Amino acid sequence: MAVTRSQYREELLELERATLGALDFVARQVERVTEALEQQDVELGTFVMADDDRIDGRYLEVNQGVLSLFALQAPVAGDLRLVASLLHTAKHFERMGDQCVNIAKLIPLTGNDPPRRAEVLEPILRMGILARDEVVQCRQALELRDVDLALDLVRRDQELNELNREIFRLAIDLGDDIDTREWLMTMTMVARAFERIGDNAVDIGEQVVFIVEGPSPEFGESATRAFRRAQRGGLGPARPGGLGTGPADGPAPGDAPPSDDGPGTPPSA
Repeated sequence: MAVTRSQYREELLELERATLGALDFVARQVERVTEALEQQDVELGTFVMADDDRIDGRYLEVNQGVLSLFALQAPVAGDLRLVASLLHTAKHFERMGDQCVNIAKLIPLTGNDPPRRAEVLEPILRMGILARDEVVQCRQALELRDVDLALDLVRRDQELNELNREIFRLAIDLGDDIDTREWLMTMTMVARAFERIGDNAVDIGEQVVFIVEGPSPEFGESATRAFRRAQRGGLGPARPGGLGTGPADGPAPGDAPPSDDGPGTPPSA
């Protein structure tokens, strides 16, 4: 029996290492697709699309490994939270990989010499840097079980959301001819993909909080969601750590509905 439990611990560590490795590769994919976008490098974008198979393979590896642990070892307490969180995290890193593919698919649609506008391209590239940094940070938070680092993702993601809205506004204001309008509409889809990568990084941070603290009985929700609500003033007096103590009474104002983006969904023109 001791050997079996030892094997179980090693399998659990291997699943976590596989997840961390996948997040490392996702960060590299975000970096490469941002470079491809900046350089209008269709070939590099093709490499990004081809390498997504590696992320999909890692997703299957983690997914099947988690299901095997559930079936054969029946993890409990902290191990159960970790195993469940790895299952969710695998879904998120697979979706982040898909968003990189979506961006790569859009690069050739802009043509060989698109009418690029610096006031739009610069914030787009900034979004790529921010998205990559959020992937790196959620990976660090998971490895270190660092709740503060995980919660900080919510703050960092705000800039990504603001840039996404800014690019949409610019696309409306600057489209003064057909070619420019087409390029701007493509850039809004790129911005949306980067924004979704950030959202998935925040969701992984939420899993880190769950691993360390479990679900919050006080709020009936995770600490990350409570943190989001506290930022909007939707909770009562703050407790140590910056979270409020008031009740959770439904979605906070401005909460977006859950995304129905599925894995591998190609961008629509």
